Amino acid sequence: MGPDSAAALLVAAGENHDRLDSDASFAALCGVSPVEHSSGKSKHRRLNRGGNRQANAALYRIVLTRLRWDERTQAYLERRTAEGKTKREVIRCLKRYVARELFRCISASPLPGTAMHRG
Repeated sequence: MGPDSAAALLVAAGENHDRLDSDASFAALCGVSPVEHSSGKSKHRRLNRGGNRQANAALYRIVLTRLRWDERTQAYLERRTAEGKTKREVIRCLKRYVARELFRCISASPLPGTAMHRG
């Protein structure tokens, strides 16, 4: 992850730290929470259109970089496309995974001044 992507995600998390209760809330904040998009016989999911667009773009850049350089991510793409997913659907899944991973890192180190606001 580059400094621009990290900054966009930290700003999004810092501006809304009181709303971040779980990795799902962070994903919704970044606009990468899955939304059911079904009609008739097919069941699909799409990304939430809301959320912080800069954070969403940062997650997209991280996923594209991983797809190009990370062997595990490339293997994941191959496996999921063999299961019948499109590349767009796989990128949606990867963005959600990266958001989950980043939430763990962000929540492990509390934001400065957080104790002063709650105390």
